[in-house]
Amino acid sequence: MEQRISLVTLGVADVSRARAFYERLGWRGQEVEETVFFQAGGLALVLWGRDKLAEDAGVADGGGGFGGVALAQNVRSQAEVDEVLAVAADAGAEVTRPARATFYGGYAGCFTDPDGHVWEIAWNPGFPLADDGTLTLPDFGTP
Repeated sequence: MEQRISLVTLGVADVSRARAFYERLGWRGQEVEETVFFQAGGLALVLWGRDKLAEDAGVADGGGGFGGVALAQNVRSQAEVDEVLAVAADAGAEVTRPARATFYGGYAGCFTDPDGHVWEIAWNPGFPLADDGTLTLPDFGTP
């Protein structure tokens, strides 16, 4: 697994309220399907409904285990998703969502580390990676 983070997703109670807050800070986001994406240097900050984030990661929201944040590493192929999930499992991670095709045309799975932090490993053909692993968001054509 490369030592790199591609996206940080914050599970929020109200996506519109959270977006307005970040935009008041001077950030500019793009909203697609109730999800807001901000380019943040070589990675992306994402705002998504907390309940949707927990469900997507295959974890329970409540009881102190899920902190409402998921880290993601985008990789270059479906095979690499499977490889990273296997390495994580061998290292002691719990695979909470086995890799599968995604609604956006990619392929992804999730695991938690020993302290319950969620990681998504994803291949997303719409989010290009530079040779150094830098992620660049596409222009979604939305304000």
